[in-house]
Amino acid sequence: MSTPQPLLRVHNLEVTYHRKLVAIRNVSLVVPAGAMVGVIGINGAGKTTLLRAISGFLPGEDAQITEGDIVYQGRSIKGLQPHETTSLGIALVPERDKVFLTLTVEENLSVARWRGGSSDGKSQRRVLEQIFEWFPLLAERRRQVAGYLSGGERQMLAIAMALLNNPSLLLVDEMSLGLAPSVLAHLEDRLRAIREEMGLTVLLVDQFASMVIRISDYCYVMENGGIVFDGPPERLLAHEDVREFYLGMSDSAQGVKSYREVKQYRRRRRWYG
Repeated sequence: MSTPQPLLRVHNLEVTYHRKLVAIRNVSLVVPAGAMVGVIGINGAGKTTLLRAISGFLPGEDAQITEGDIVYQGRSIKGLQPHETTSLGIALVPERDKVFLTLTVEENLSVARWRGGSSDGKSQRRVLEQIFEWFPLLAERRRQVAGYLSGGERQMLAIAMALLNNPSLLLVDEMSLGLAPSVLAHLEDRLRAIREEMGLTVLLVDQFASMVIRISDYCYVMENGGIVFDGPPERLLAHEDVREFYLGMSDSAQGVKSYREVKQYRRRRRWYG
């Protein structure tokens, strides 16, 4: 029996900035349809570059794919522009500049109601109704200017804007950035529910390793622009380097600390030892 083709496959990807600085090298990963796949790594590991390469936003950063390929639904999408990847069903929730701060919530959602002409108004209205059910705060604040929303509310709005494009693949960059634990926990629950109800496939990259491992079906660890380790959550949780460097746990630890409190380079990693 043949193995089902994954929704997304990244193969030996290399991305170069300013024609000389290699940001990621030999990156390969697989995202099965319907899965929640996570990528963890500290700031500068290459996570955001990976998502920009998939979604087509590299040219705006003076960057280009110099090696490898990105295959989505069986076809190469390497080098496509953002409007082209969006029309294929890929939506990005970016790390920063997530929403239009001078527009209201309702106006932000109106701007997002586009998918290369392939989504009709009726289906978008249904998705919008679902969004207000998932995020009732957005319905309450629909006439409020986005610049006055809290960080968590802006993250909700950014996710909602991506969902209005009725994607098959949702790319989420640093969902935890600047959010209180209680707000992040709510967003985790919402993302799980949305994934199940819409049948979405999600690629989530974040520095907050414990959150990513907790909600993902499979995880990759990125360091210095490359994938150094991967596996299901239980495999990452059993690995000493993941526990020490990303979860703040060790044999002497009596609990879990934030990864930000852990000295990231106290000793050499032993990913393959």
